[in-house]
Amino acid sequence: MTGNFPGLSVAIVNKDNTSVALVSGYNDKQKNELLTTSDRMLQGSVGKTYVSAVALQLIQKGKINLDEKVSAYLGQYEWYNRIPNAATITVRMLMNHTSGVMRYEFKEQFLKDLTADPGKTWNPEELISYVLDEKAPFSAGDGWDYSDTNYILLGMIIEKISGEKYYDLLKRDILQPLQLLNTFPSDNRNLKGLAQGYAGEANEFGGKNKVIGDDGLFIINPQFEWTGGGIYSTTEDLAKWGKLLYEGKIIDTALLFSSAVPAKLGKDTKYGLGVIIRPTSLGIAYGHSGFFPGYMTELLYFPANRMCVAIQCNSSDYKKLKISLLKCLIEIAKEVKNL
Repeated sequence: MTGNFPGLSVAIVNKDNTSVALVSGYNDKQKNELLTTSDRMLQGSVGKTYVSAVALQLIQKGKINLDEKVSAYLGQYEWYNRIPNAATITVRMLMNHTSGVMRYEFKEQFLKDLTADPGKTWNPEELISYVLDEKAPFSAGDGWDYSDTNYILLGMIIEKISGEKYYDLLKRDILQPLQLLNTFPSDNRNLKGLAQGYAGEANEFGGKNKVIGDDGLFIINPQFEWTGGGIYSTTEDLAKWGKLLYEGKIIDTALLFSSAVPAKLGKDTKYGLGVIIRPTSLGIAYGHSGFFPGYMTELLYFPANRMCVAIQCNSSDYKKLKISLLKCLIEIAKEVKNL
């Protein structure tokens, strides 16, 4: 394969809502198993698009206020005031990554703890503990820095206000009504139907190339990601989700694209409320990128063509890949547009 991907999965949903799914390469290279369209992959941070949708549904119902201080929802926790910018961050700032609360997931101590006890089930407070008492890189609202911690805090607000588990809300209010039957929480180490992933020998999340062991278990517990991502699916289900989301079938897209701010994700790229807004050769596109050890994902909806394209590969070994997944997606979209 030109890009040197172990396996590549692409799905396109056209303006008339017809879909096509294509795959190339291997599910598992060592076992010589070919990838199929029914194989699933971890979405990584693309999972934030579902979290944002659940939160915005609650916002549209008046249960959460975008401009309310986060302290109004979580201030009763004894650790809350130890979060960077604790007194000044709002829900909106969590959702568009302008809070100044830094990432927990690449902290050296977290990585040590995660890999030392791969069977551990993490609660949100444990994840947040890795950033307590740190100095914020900027005042709340005065900068931009991508951080999973923002969405962990958002997940806690969702559960506190709704009185329900996030995954239960997601299943009941989004996945079931929209018939996204091949989309699931990545909430344990034994994820049925998951393609083998390749993270590279020296990766920070365990240092093993294959992320699924011979016992069928993931080398770490994907459950830790929770509302920072926390979803795996077929690529076709992902493309269907993007089409529904960005055409306003779930929430008001004006709200979704509001509060867009310049983001450090490419030239003229902005970040709204759980959405990356990118200029492309096919015009403005909406979507998200995702990484999880062993997998990478790109999702883009092109409003000018009313077309959604999702692409996933079962490798996060950047050094071995010869083309970016985003570039690959855009080239495919250009070809499909011309058909």
